[in-house]
Amino acid sequence: MEKELAAPKETIPPILINEDDLYEGNLIRYAKVVFKNPRGSENPYHNLRHWLHMLWLCYNACEFYVSVLTKRQMRNLLIAAMFHDFDHSGRAGNDDLNIEMAIRGLKKHILPEDKPYFEEICEIIRPTEYPYKVSAEDLSLSAQILRDADVTQAFSTAWIQQVLVGLAQEWGMSLIEVLEMQEPFLSKLQFTTEWAQKKFDKDTIQKKIAEARALLFILNT
Repeated sequence: MEKELAAPKETIPPILINEDDLYEGNLIRYAKVVFKNPRGSENPYHNLRHWLHMLWLCYNACEFYVSVLTKRQMRNLLIAAMFHDFDHSGRAGNDDLNIEMAIRGLKKHILPEDKPYFEEICEIIRPTEYPYKVSAEDLSLSAQILRDADVTQAFSTAWIQQVLVGLAQEWGMSLIEVLEMQEPFLSKLQFTTEWAQKKFDKDTIQKKIAEARALLFILNT
């Protein structure tokens, strides 16, 4: 059984140290790897902020599915969240290569206790390749969570900097061009998991569309 949405952790350290004993072990050593990876942290969009956002959301999803996912499955999901864009090129296109780089990074830095689960973690990461090659209905719950979380940066408080500025730089587009893409993207946004459907419900999506539309109107008048 799923549980009601819990209030998300306000900071990252309690998640990394596993303060609430939600998943197996802790993520401290992985955090050190990701924080010290300059290529990933300096990208305009696929950067350290994106990684923190993904970790935070996937942890929240683990709380929601606390009686569905095992502690080991939760750990695998959180590791996947931390490495799904590891060594990302920071450029548009060739996402299959970005996924390959992420998996190489995971293989290089995976801890001994997680090696038996390497392929399981990879199977959570691979479906985030865009355009999608596998239907969401055919994915495991963990992979569905990661894919849902991966498209939610528009709902963060820093969406203008992260999404508009970040993606404009990575895609070689103007801020206005990326802003114009927000309403079509959000209007078609469909989440697979019950967790994401509740967290980013229709009202939340409509409010963000209205915000993007209003900003676009102001900038174009």
